Amino acid sequence: MTYEFIDLEQKGPVGWFRFNRPPVNAINVEMLDEMIAAFNALNAEPDVRVIVIASALESYFNAGADVALLNDVRGGGMPRWVERTHRLARAVRDAGKPVLAAINGVAVGGGLEMSLHADLRFAADNAKLGQPEINIAFIPPVAGTQGLVRLVGRSNAFRILYGGELIGSEEALNMGLVDFVSPKGQLEKDVQAYGEMLAGKPANALAAIRRCLVQGGGETFDGGLEIERQQAEALARHANFAEGVSAFLEKRSPNWY
Repeated sequence: MTYEFIDLEQKGPVGWFRFNRPPVNAINVEMLDEMIAAFNALNAEPDVRVIVIASALESYFNAGADVALLNDVRGGGMPRWVERTHRLARAVRDAGKPVLAAINGVAVGGGLEMSLHADLRFAADNAKLGQPEINIAFIPPVAGTQGLVRLVGRSNAFRILYGGELIGSEEALNMGLVDFVSPKGQLEKDVQAYGEMLAGKPANALAAIRRCLVQGGGETFDGGLEIERQQAEALARHANFAEGVSAFLEKRSPNWY
């Protein structure tokens, strides 16, 4: 399937999801619906082992919601808009494979929020990130408040949301908002290499880790332990576990199923 505002590309086992709505990747209703559909399509593709959220534009990762759209939905249309944005956040958080983000240029609002729900975020050294919604008396609705506080902690989340300012990639790294910083021209190569490394791991164990951390991280400790128990039992019944143990004992590389 092709999309008007999203580019999909498969590079080996890594599926690239790129925003592509020039000039700044501002999100309108049609683009939001495409974001949900395109992400779900990559998640359903069996040959894609890792998903990367990125941009087709050099200077903008994403500028967030189109302000003209916000003017249209500020009244009775807001419940429908937020329902859509939460559906997008859940699609990323519930994905059955690793999700990475390659953040370049300006990354604010909804696009940055989508990346909050990825497992790891790589940023170019020239990236500028922020959640400026406070400046229009709003909040980040792509589950941004919840994603942010779980990612960077309460104090840093307050700093980002109260201030509404753009921060550089190094400050974002120090706050835990991103996990790696790459030179601008090296970003996609670094993310592709990391994705290929992940693709060499057993897919069912990667999915189990993701469930334990993403779903279990939102539970009480005991609730998280229950998810961990379920995943451990399921992994033990899978052929990959027997293969992994045998390969370790035989001092050879495993052949994952």
